[in-house]
Amino acid sequence: MLIRDVIQFLEEKFPRHYAEDFDNTGLLTGDPDWELKGILITHDATETVVDEAIRKGRNLIISFHPIIFSGLKKITNRSYVERSIIKAIKNDIAIYSPHTAVDNQAQGVSYWTLKQLGLKNIQVLMPKQNTFAQLVTYVPHEQAEQVRSALFAAGAGRIGNYDECSYNLEGYGTFRPNEEANPFVGEKNKRHTEPETRISVVFPVHLKQAVVSAMYEAHPYEEPAFEVFLLDNPHPEIGIGSIGEFENPLEEKGFLKLLKEKLEVPFLRHSTFTGKKIKKVALVGGSGAFAIDEAKRAGVDAFVSGDIKYHDFFKAENNILIVDAGHFETERFVSDFLTGILSQKFSNFAITKSETKTNPVNYF
Repeated sequence: MLIRDVIQFLEEKFPRHYAEDFDNTGLLTGDPDWELKGILITHDATETVVDEAIRKGRNLIISFHPIIFSGLKKITNRSYVERSIIKAIKNDIAIYSPHTAVDNQAQGVSYWTLKQLGLKNIQVLMPKQNTFAQLVTYVPHEQAEQVRSALFAAGAGRIGNYDECSYNLEGYGTFRPNEEANPFVGEKNKRHTEPETRISVVFPVHLKQAVVSAMYEAHPYEEPAFEVFLLDNPHPEIGIGSIGEFENPLEEKGFLKLLKEKLEVPFLRHSTFTGKKIKKVALVGGSGAFAIDEAKRAGVDAFVSGDIKYHDFFKAENNILIVDAGHFETERFVSDFLTGILSQKFSNFAITKSETKTNPVNYF
């Protein structure tokens, strides 16, 4: 098996199309055509993690955070980033990062953290826009079903809990084949009128190539007429953060105690207590202060994230409890999550979670 097989699986499950523009996801070092020897999964690809991969004979590191985040003009061994990259390249170790491609999934980083806290009915907090497209094509009546089925098989026509969704109109199409044409129906140099079905389906934008290719393959016409439109509709299964509910509401101090225990953080920073019980909670793993206003609009009792600044706590306005539980801590379950899905898919390979502590924050 090649490293590219693992990458293909990850990118089918967590399409890089939905990663944030500022991010640097994907294969960062190495060759996708190397034979896979084993996988080491970590939060950050530090130099000690690369040492662990060498020691354990793993030549693919899946690092949640990208070791190369901003542009590098020199690689001279002067920083931990440069040392990690040099050591990985010298030892033929590939490093791959999915980062916000995982963040933006309905069952991604924030989902699994809320799941560990015991919340139910978990949904995306901030659904991402411009994630749906619509394809419209025109097909002879008798071939309409074969084209619809091909589009559905390629992933089009799924809306929430429904699949094989399409809209169909019957009408007439006209065309005149020239001398170079090889028409499915009609005659060269004569205008032809054909009873056609106008098929319309929606699909996630990352499937555009697959959906259009499926249409071409199934369509009987030599030159199919079709249009693709980008839609503003937000995708309920793509977006940042998660929101869920406790079955039994907790007192505020009880909620903070639960966070400390489950996230293994020695102390928490939080806004003024509101006096309300905590039932509805929003969480953004990592740095998520940008989502506070959206959480308030969603009517939550508490918002949890990391890297919350001094002035961000004022946004609570005694309406919600804002909690800074740490960047690493609010993402701490992602390595377990990735280890689980990769171990299930590639059961014949050595796949382990790193034993190296990569959280750079210490508590006194």
